[in-house]
Parts: sequence; structure tokens; C-alpha cells
Amino acid sequence: MSRILITSALPYINGIKHLGNLAGSMLPADVYARFKRAQGHEVLYICATDEHGTPAELAAAKAGQDVKTYCDEQHLIQKYAGEAFGLSYDWFGRSSSPENRALTQMFCDALDDNGLIEERTDKMVYSIDDGRFLPDRYVEGTCPHCKFEKARGDQCDNCGRLLDPTDLIDPYSAVSGSRNLEVRDTKHLYLLQTKVEPQLRAWIDSKSAWPQLAKSIANKHLEEGLIDRGITRDLKWGVPVAKNGEPREGFENKVFYVWFDAPIEYIGATQEYFNARNEPDGWQNWWRLDQGADDVSYIQFMGKDNVAFHTVSFPATVIGSGQPWKMVDTLKAFNWLNWYGGKFSTSMNRGVFMDQALEILPADYWRWYLIANSPEGSDSSFTWDHFQSTINKDLADVLGNFVNRIVKFTESKFGGTVPEGGEAGPLEEKLYADLAALLIEATEAFDAMEMRKAAQTVRRIWVLGNEYLQEAAPWTAFKTDADRAAVIVRHGLNLVRLYAVLAQPLIPFAAQSIADSVSVTLPLGWPSTDSKSELSKLPFGASVKSGEVLFKKIEDEQVAEWAARFGGNEG
Repeated sequence: MSRILITSALPYINGIKHLGNLAGSMLPADVYARFKRAQGHEVLYICATDEHGTPAELAAAKAGQDVKTYCDEQHLIQKYAGEAFGLSYDWFGRSSSPENRALTQMFCDALDDNGLIEERTDKMVYSIDDGRFLPDRYVEGTCPHCKFEKARGDQCDNCGRLLDPTDLIDPYSAVSGSRNLEVRDTKHLYLLQTKVEPQLRAWIDSKSAWPQLAKSIANKHLEEGLIDRGITRDLKWGVPVAKNGEPREGFENKVFYVWFDAPIEYIGATQEYFNARNEPDGWQNWWRLDQGADDVSYIQFMGKDNVAFHTVSFPATVIGSGQPWKMVDTLKAFNWLNWYGGKFSTSMNRGVFMDQALEILPADYWRWYLIANSPEGSDSSFTWDHFQSTINKDLADVLGNFVNRIVKFTESKFGGTVPEGGEAGPLEEKLYADLAALLIEATEAFDAMEMRKAAQTVRRIWVLGNEYLQEAAPWTAFKTDADRAAVIVRHGLNLVRLYAVLAQPLIPFAAQSIADSVSVTLPLGWPSTDSKSELSKLPFGASVKSGEVLFKKIEDEQVAEWAARFGGNEG
């Protein structure tokens, strides 16, 4: 068994996250972490709130709070929302932590010592009406490359190119909408990414097994040519710019750019975790190659808009430090889950948000839909009708119906216990063969982080059980051959146990309810491909008991109500 470090992109702290955020990083990271734990690996799953930068400042001002108080509250809101969705973080940290502050300043010092930091006087956009320099993402305008009219000053969401605010055509303040802008001189630190391009290119080239989306984005930025990146900003909230632990001269009123310090928080959050466990050095054998991290497999999950920063800027920081840090082995990137063809949006309050989703349905309904329709090969679009259809067909009709039928039949005809007697026949032999093939396919899909394929293969296993039960017909066999009925029921109940095990990564709350019906306690290890053995796990005489309906069907009236509340009415 191996050690696996998993991180998902840090959620901004400018408000509760929407379903698109959940689908694009946090949820698939959790599914993979749960799967790997079930296989017996040592897993460390780390995430945190991304608390610096203008988004936090503006959100705090809108809420009428100072930014620290706002971040304190929002961190807990984000943490509890994740837990309510079953996200099994080992630690959910904060980029404003002392650990991240010290690490960020240390990385800058190391880069400076290696000749990779340069002070430059920039001409930056100043909003006269706002009375402030505008950070990159709060200058908007037309992209000079593709002419997209809502490009941000750090990146164009249409063509994906990294930008500087002064590149934009007809720029305006995203804070106030003012076009009363001027360019002023301000001094900033630059990371000389161009000096580490050969090492960076060699590192990216070595990642031949990366999923195609991440690899193509990384190569696109190399082909376009690296640029040196500013890593400080004219803001008050953030990691102070220091040199050897003291404020850097001329930078006393500046902070590090959020995209410089946020990825470092993966390490910082790991430190937070081990400090909370009174193991202050424990983080090092997960992150330092000279302290044992060379046997760690590191997997990152994120939406495609974050890939450039994780394949260029952060690796340039790590490589440029000259220190033996563990770098990512596999970067799993996702396309966007859209809302009726447009984007989910926190700032525009567009779509369904995590807290709202849980007000109307349990977490597993959302988990299943988002993974079964994971935006891997291309963007996907959420619609209420598709959501209703997926839940009703997959969870209610296929999984819930199977568990309910076999457990209630056992209660009715076999006294609510796993029966013995009889021998497996041709139908069971066919079941073993079909199940073994699907277990191999499901395991390979989970291992490859192919979330949609993994979910759909698990669904095929649920369908297989329904087909077996329908063909074997224990309710008919019971009338003339009780032993034959016992064989069928026994296999059906073992399928219930197996379904609980397979559901652990995907729908963990329902998984335990399914397990309860056959007196099994989770977590259990991932199933082997010896399907005959997997279908003989339950001891004879084990108690079987039906519970509440696992999944209630979504009615048309509910869909109409939700569409009226959140939008997206197709009628």
C-alpha cells in the first residue's frame, strides 16, 4: 500500500460555493480519497479556504465587516458546508494561517537568494473613483487576443490566455464599473519565470500520464511563451512582503499576490494539520523529498481555469526555490459544469449554492448527479429536468428498488435473516462472470480518476443485480423450491452488501443505510475481483431489516418549485 497526498483547489472565501465549484474539484477529490482509503492506502486529503486578495476585501465590505472577521466566519461556513456534503478532508485549513505566512515569505526569500526575484516599477491601473490600485482580476475589458469583452486583467476566460491588466482594450473597474482609470507607477516584485523555463518544460514533459485537459493547458502556456509574473499587490489584506523576517524596504504597504501564496497553502495546511496533532515535524515526510516524501503520490484536483497557475506559476516557485519539495504527480482537471448553458456565478448569485442544495435534498442526491455527469471530456450543463431524470432512474428505480425488493422479500419469506441451503447454478455462474468484469472496469475507472465512467460502471453493477433478480425470480422459486429461493436471496443480499461498499466513495450517507439493512458496518475494504467470494461475505443467519425508503423520487411539482426559486425554467 502506498501514501497518497490529495489536494483540491482552494475555494475563494467570497461567499458559499455553488454546485459548479463542488463538481470541479472538491467532490471528485473526495470520491478519489474515499476510494483509495477503501483500497487500504494511507491517504492525506488537504484543502483550505483561499482568504486573501480583493475578493475577500470586497465581500467583507459588502457584508459590513472587517476582512478578518469576515474570513473567520466564512471559513467555518465553508468548512461546515463541505462536511454536510460528506467531504472527508483530513484537514481544512486557511491560507491566512501563520504557517502559510511563514512559508510564503520563505519561498520568496529562497527565490530571491537564487536570483529569481526582481524589483520593477510597474505602470498599473489606478481607479480614481475607487481611490485604489485595481488588482488584476478587478480590471475587466476586451481581450487583445480573442476580443472577448469580459476578460479579466489576469486571464481571459474565453481563450484561456494569461494577461496583465494593461493588456486589456477599453478597461473598466469591476469594483464600480468606472472607466475613470489611469496608469500610475508602483513598485512590485517579479518572479522571473523565464529563467526556469527549461526546468519547467522538462518537468511538464515528464508528465506523459497526465489527463489530456491538464496536459494541453500546460503545453499551451509554454507554447505561447512564459512571462515573468508580478507576485506582490497594492493591498492591505494578505501575506506581508518580508525579507528575512523583516518588512521589505519599499514594500511595507504591500502584500503577496493571492496566486503566489494560495498554492503554498497546500503545504501550509498540512503543517496546520500536524501542528494540531502535536506532531510539528510530521508534515515534512509528505512534502520534503529529503525527509521521506519521495514515496508519496501527489494528486491535485481543480477546474480548468486554475490549471495555468498550478502547471506554470506554482511549479516555477517550487523549482526556483532550489529546495527538495514534493511536486504534483497527477493533475486532474475538469471542464465547467454550467447552468443552463451559462456559468454558475457566485458574484451574480447565479445557480444553486451548496447550502441551498441541502435545503431541498440530501447530499447524496447531489453527489451522485455531479459525479455521474462529471464535466471531464467537455463542459456539461445542469438542468432541473436532467437532474430529476438522473436521480429517479439511477438512485430510486435501480439502486433503491433493488435493495428494497430483496430485503423486504427476505423479511417476508425468510424471517429477516440470510438463508442457507441450496447450491449456485448457471444463473449464479453467469452473475459471477459478469460481475467480475464490471468490478475490474469500475476499479480501473476510479484509479484513473475517470469519475463519470466510474459512476456509470457502478450503475451497471446495480442494473446487473436487478437483471439477475428478475430472471432468477425468487418469489416464484419459493413456491416450489425453497432451497433454490434461498440461493437467489442469499446472492441478492450479498449484492446489497457489495452495493454498500461500492457506494462508499460516491454516496457515503446512503452507503451506510444500505449496509445497515444487511447488518454491516462501514467502512469496508474495496471489493476484489473474486466475485464469487464477494457474493458469499454475509454469514448465514445474519439479520436483515428494511428501513426508510432510500431515495424518494423527485416529482414534477418539486422541479417547478425549484425552477421558480432558482431559475432555469425550461418551459
